Amino acid sequence: MHQLTRDLTTGDRIRLYRQRKGLSQAALGGLIGRSEDWVSKVERGVIPVDKLSVLLEISRVLDIRELAELTGRSIALSPNGSPEHESVPAIRRALGTITSRLGADLPGDPLTAAELAERVDEAWHAYEHHVDRYAVVGPQLPLLLAEAHYATRNAAPEDEQAVARAVISLYHLLQVFLRRVGEQGLSRVAADRALNLADQSGNPELLGASAWNLALVLTSTGDVAESADLARMAMEITTPGDDASPELLSVHGALHLAAAVATMRDGRAAAAWDLLHDAERVARRAGVDRNDWRTAFGPTNVMMHGVHLAGEEGDATEALRLADTIEDDNPVLPLERRTRYLVEVMNANRLKQDDYATLYMIGRIRKTSPEEVKFFPLVREAVRDLLRRERPAYRTELRDHAAHVGVLAS
Repeated sequence: MHQLTRDLTTGDRIRLYRQRKGLSQAALGGLIGRSEDWVSKVERGVIPVDKLSVLLEISRVLDIRELAELTGRSIALSPNGSPEHESVPAIRRALGTITSRLGADLPGDPLTAAELAERVDEAWHAYEHHVDRYAVVGPQLPLLLAEAHYATRNAAPEDEQAVARAVISLYHLLQVFLRRVGEQGLSRVAADRALNLADQSGNPELLGASAWNLALVLTSTGDVAESADLARMAMEITTPGDDASPELLSVHGALHLAAAVATMRDGRAAAAWDLLHDAERVARRAGVDRNDWRTAFGPTNVMMHGVHLAGEEGDATEALRLADTIEDDNPVLPLERRTRYLVEVMNANRLKQDDYATLYMIGRIRKTSPEEVKFFPLVREAVRDLLRRERPAYRTELRDHAAHVGVLAS
């Protein structure tokens, strides 16, 4: 088998190996349990393939012996080339400890409900607003998890609900942190624990927020039908009455957005847009942008999801038209949500092969979140695209971005 040239994207390589095998997109999709539309989008670079199990399955079907031949690089979960983020081993040990033993060796008195809630909120604030949030938050999480379970075992009856809310929120933070650094398996563990605790509470708001978190994990691992089903089930549980709290409205609306993304990836575009329109109605009722349970739900995030859905369909023109109407620097929205949106706008420009606009957006993403930019497969794919046809006018800037995200050696 001939070595493919280094400047091809993963999608390019999948297409070439598929054609070499004499398979249609529909045939390849059928062999790996995906739709023809999914294969088409992967080959065109509309969506990335960043789940190792999917890459391995594609390699098996296409008779590729070395995974690097498909990806163009050795597989690493961390963009700096290490097998995992430096905080992950300690988090893995904490999650692998029997919860009744977590915190058993901590000195001093357990945190009160108020103290635990404050600690968790501080960690969330750092994650949502600090530009180096992975380095700042990651080392805190194992000890905070131990303290949370220590507090749970010693909570007075009147404090049990408040402690449970804080523990659930902490597991939500663990879920999103682990998912963003490529640890989908551990992220699923955290999300499952949060959902189990929320289910025990009988609180629709807690249950909806935890189902939303798990739905995000399922979508990220490609289990999109399961994700959409879970979100729809939770939407029924969180149906808001006339006197619904803003928090319940946020959770209910966020579930619509999670279901919309999963449904679009499941190849059901019309149903996905219907869910988005339903979310618009919830957002009008909510009135303003909020960040209850870190959902970032409100009119702005709904519009941002419209850009996302258009991009997922491969309609870059519509995605950019919708983006023209959005103020993307809303301070209510967490840094991650704003960064992900900028990546979606960048990808729309990339699909239109507007190199200057794509490069400009990469610069904005890096300026907004210099650490976060390294964790987006779409950014790395865009940089590789630009390197294939780099021009003297932007060569220095491009190569600086390429070194920063780990595409070129610095």
